[in-house]
Amino acid sequence: MVPFPPVLPRYVIVIRRTLFLILVAVTTIVALAMITSAFQPNGITPQELVLLFLYTLLILWISTSFWTATLGFWCLLWGGDKRGIGRVPPTATGQPDPSPKRTALVMPIYNEDPTRVFAGLRSIYQSLVETGRSGEFELFILSDTRDPDTWMREEVNWYRMCHDFDAHGKIFYRNREKNIARKSGNLEDFCHRWGGRYRYMIVLDADSIMAGETLVQMVERMEAHPRVALIQSPPIPVNQTSLFARILQFASSFYSDVFIAGINYWQLSGSGYWGHNAIIRLAPFTQHCGLPKLPGREPFGGEIFSHDFVEAALLREAGWEVWLDPELKGSYEELPPTLIDYAKRDRRWCQGNLQHLRMVFARGFSGLSRLYFLMGIMSYLSSPLWLMFLILTGLEAYIKSQTMPVYFFGDNIFPVWPESYAVEMTTVLLVTLAMLFLPKLWSLLLLLTHPKDSKSFGGFLRATLSVFLESVFSMLTAPVLMLYQSKFVFAILMRRSVGWPAQNRDEHRLSLKEATAAHGGQTLVGLAAGWVSYEYVPDFFLWLIPVLAGLVLAIPVSMLSSSAAVGRWARKLGIFLIPEEYQTPRVLQLLHENLARGEAEAAAHAAEGETRNVAEPGAYALHLALLPQRPVKKRQRHELKALVYRLVEEGPDKLSGADKRSLIADPETLARLHTLAWAGKAGETAPSA
Repeated sequence: MVPFPPVLPRYVIVIRRTLFLILVAVTTIVALAMITSAFQPNGITPQELVLLFLYTLLILWISTSFWTATLGFWCLLWGGDKRGIGRVPPTATGQPDPSPKRTALVMPIYNEDPTRVFAGLRSIYQSLVETGRSGEFELFILSDTRDPDTWMREEVNWYRMCHDFDAHGKIFYRNREKNIARKSGNLEDFCHRWGGRYRYMIVLDADSIMAGETLVQMVERMEAHPRVALIQSPPIPVNQTSLFARILQFASSFYSDVFIAGINYWQLSGSGYWGHNAIIRLAPFTQHCGLPKLPGREPFGGEIFSHDFVEAALLREAGWEVWLDPELKGSYEELPPTLIDYAKRDRRWCQGNLQHLRMVFARGFSGLSRLYFLMGIMSYLSSPLWLMFLILTGLEAYIKSQTMPVYFFGDNIFPVWPESYAVEMTTVLLVTLAMLFLPKLWSLLLLLTHPKDSKSFGGFLRATLSVFLESVFSMLTAPVLMLYQSKFVFAILMRRSVGWPAQNRDEHRLSLKEATAAHGGQTLVGLAAGWVSYEYVPDFFLWLIPVLAGLVLAIPVSMLSSSAAVGRWARKLGIFLIPEEYQTPRVLQLLHENLARGEAEAAAHAAEGETRNVAEPGAYALHLALLPQRPVKKRQRHELKALVYRLVEEGPDKLSGADKRSLIADPETLARLHTLAWAGKAGETAPSA
């Protein structure tokens, strides 16, 4: 057992979780009883049994989200949770921690834009320097980049950053030869190689931005509570221009407080980990969080994709505490710029979460950890369940419409009129809609009780308008995401692995061709479903209009929402405004300055014809100095020579990215390429040009 006292008494955790589970269970039972009463008098058919099963799962999921937000609203209404990790007294016992009091800021990257990555890193480091505590931190850029041009640009940016901040020996860079186990393998490699130098590790994503004050606060919380192994800060999306991303970042900023407070209310010391913008105590993480390779092939076997859920579970099972801290501000991330990019990211996460089906039945996990795995699975499984529910409901409505009522039967002299269950079914619908939309109202009520905060969202009236427009947009995009996620789940169940491709983070307006290719099938599904329901079940058609509208309008909605111009216009009007746009925090000011400087320098280099490949002496010398000296077998040496001949004769366009990487990964071959480039064939032989 961990030799440190817990942050909170056990009874506080038990009472809160019991209350939460009772509220969710009672809500689910009441809703299920109402819908069952509409089926039972005439006997429940097999189809209705399936409908009841699906509705039970869906209402359980909805009520879980609703009560999380409602409990969070209650906490915030009374000034926040006094049992949060940031408010409870220190539990340090005076037992010395033998590990050095240093913190590693760790950013794993994979084929990301170096200009954006290093603009963010510079901003974080500058903000940290301004706190006067930068000496307690060291920064690691852990690259798994495969693209040779991006690799060399990363090195140049790293060296320039070290030079500009006089931080040689404080900022480190390395590129792994093989990206085994992706991000989790990258972090595991760091922990085993360098983890002994540090007491804590703060994990960043390529788009993460964290204020220096926030980093210092995270360390202080860990120092005050030696039983805590991980504290997750809630990152807020920022820095987006497209209408789609601005709507999502408004929703996250405006609604997240009630959800984050609610999650913390019932999870407390048994919280989860989201994979980034979190601080980790390295000793227990290294000891307990080595991830196995699952038996079988992907998508359910192989390397664990969504490693963060599993790592948090392993820490909890080992007796360590994992916290989410709602009061940690100054933690930011970025969102995909379009609906299509958002769906692509969703597919990666979908595969990782469905893989946790293996964990639900694995030995050694507590009921709480299994519950978290099921919640992650349900976040994607709910889409195909809703789709099945809609289809079966339509079939049930059609069957009922074809059944002629019998008014006289048996010994009855007077007609027996069929019973109407419109009241029960309408009540069920209204309860479901209320649980979906009331959390938005909770956020508006909180804003109403804090008039000073309303300015940062454009004022209460603009905030209300933004909530209304965001709700309409969510209603239109929900059916599209439902079909996307249903397709992803089906493909994964058919054992098609998506892998882990790099994300697209650049703003770009979708063309009609792109939008049609992505949403054409969904539009046809919407038109076909609308025609069938209108023709055969006209009463059901009216209820289906919100779903059909989202599918039929998918192409124009996706195109319009991808527009940065429309996003900027909405910002000028004060719609979808977030506090970070109303009053930009210092770390985001630094980000904008560094981005502008980086983009200007890149444009200047391009205008002057400068490159960052083997032909440029500075980039070549730096890259050569960073390459490890490894023995090369005779066969590999011959293969490298053959690649050089192909490069000279056919040009770099004929080589694959893997071939180019092989050429610049070997010091001897790299030197030969540099010599050839300066012998008059720079444009023809630079493999990363």
